[in-house]
Amino acid sequence: MAAAQAMAKGSVVSPCGNLGRRRGAVAARMAPSTVRIGGSWRKTAFLGGRLAVGTRKSRSGSKSLMASPVQMNLAIGKSMRWWEKGLQPNMREVESAQDLVDSLTNAGDQLVIVDFFSPGCGGCRALHPKICQIAEQNPDVLFLQVNYEEHKSMCYSIHVHVLPFFRFYRGAQGKLCSFSCTNATIKKFRDALAKHKPDRCSLGPAKGLEESELLALAANKDLQFTYTKMPEPVPSGDAAVEVITSEPPKQPAPAKPLVRQSSQERSLVSSGR
Repeated sequence: MAAAQAMAKGSVVSPCGNLGRRRGAVAARMAPSTVRIGGSWRKTAFLGGRLAVGTRKSRSGSKSLMASPVQMNLAIGKSMRWWEKGLQPNMREVESAQDLVDSLTNAGDQLVIVDFFSPGCGGCRALHPKICQIAEQNPDVLFLQVNYEEHKSMCYSIHVHVLPFFRFYRGAQGKLCSFSCTNATIKKFRDALAKHKPDRCSLGPAKGLEESELLALAANKDLQFTYTKMPEPVPSGDAAVEVITSEPPKQPAPAKPLVRQSSQERSLVSSGR
């Protein structure tokens, strides 16, 4: 009874039986409290404050730790552009069919290597660091990259159907070789480079793509490329006359002179004199 009166007055019973004066808040903790169960509050002997039973709400600060979908897409898109890593000054990406034709034509006698790749090609991605290393070791060679996913129609017109794929071009000789290789068969690429790299002076302008490939690109409606077949030069009439009259005309062989014999000489020959 004394303990109850002491608790009502704000005192706390100590283990030794002495009464100590405490604040009303401490006594409230010792008193029976209410707990929220479901949608109602019920009394319980729990020595504490109110306890809300329910789903714990996440802190507002945790929102900053989660990236938005837009940020995630930008990060993934940027990390997937592996073909732009490690590029050398003598490497660049082709933008159109006209750009490819002009690059080959303006290269002159310089060796040009066209690299056809696709962003989703695992073999292309594995081979890319070695191609960049080879380009760094050969600064006099021009490397052109063609993205198959962006130029499918152009690749189809010039008969590129396997990846990774490479073509070597030089001056008036045009296409030197074409092949497909992977990281395991990189020796094929190095052998072709060693064979065609030595400087050579070609007679005439750079050829670039084949005539049939240029016509196929021009006939492709998906491409903005025009090409007119150059007529073959025909020698004029004066040139033809010069060729014919360049050699001296053949003179007929001189005829042997006829010797006429008189009647007296015939009689002497017949008589044996």
